[in-house]
Amino acid sequence: MDKKTEKTIGFIGAGKMATAIIKGLIRSELFDKKNIIASEPNKEYAHTIEKELGIKIVHNNREVAADADIILLAVKPFVVKDVLTEIEDKINDSKLIITIAAGISSRKIEDILEKKARVIKVMPNTPALLATGMSAVCKGENATEEDFEEVIKIFESVGKVIKAKESDIDAITGVSGSGPAFYYYIINEIAKAGEKLGLDYQTALTLSAQTALGSAKMILESGVDPEQLITNVTTPGGTTAEGNKVLNESNISEILFETVNKTAQKSHQMSKQL
Repeated sequence: MDKKTEKTIGFIGAGKMATAIIKGLIRSELFDKKNIIASEPNKEYAHTIEKELGIKIVHNNREVAADADIILLAVKPFVVKDVLTEIEDKINDSKLIITIAAGISSRKIEDILEKKARVIKVMPNTPALLATGMSAVCKGENATEEDFEEVIKIFESVGKVIKAKESDIDAITGVSGSGPAFYYYIINEIAKAGEKLGLDYQTALTLSAQTALGSAKMILESGVDPEQLITNVTTPGGTTAEGNKVLNESNISEILFETVNKTAQKSHQMSKQL
């Protein structure tokens, strides 16, 4: 994909994730604003988004499907089937479809459309709103390598990307798709612990959140294994060692596994229900 493509990308749905991706595409200059279109049924919200982003907003999904070379389905999983049925006659071999809905596989899209559509499955997450997202990109059976690389570039505009097998998507959903909520919970609980020890809550929250951010960057950028990083910050008999002892003697590992496991199971169940 060249620095700027002349292809048109159309978003069916203009919610937070869609607008985050659109902002990333504009910021990275992958697409010109004139080549981005989105559908949004709420006219008041559509007007606000149109003014904010400077792109064309319509109220008809079929118009997006007709005009776009790349169609990104940014709707809730339970409406994907209805949307695809609505636009089915607008889909042909020239169209690339991207789905970001949890539990919706590329094969499911093909089955609903009853044709060999070019589909790429992506599992992004909400930090894409700040261009710090994590997206897993999975190539559908009929998509080309060029399609695959094109979609990777699109999601690199809002964060990091990994290439993944679609058979791993449920586990990926548990780890990163839903993962931000689990980290928010942990960060908040550590902040509340600080508050109980006498800190102002907002001060404790800043301390907790920034520490989480810095720790994540250490893992991603230092190349050092997390276990070694724990060792590096732990002095035998010191304060960190005392806290580590509590963690090691608790069942936190089992709790976190079950959290991710239940999330992955739900993703798998959703894929069977559509």
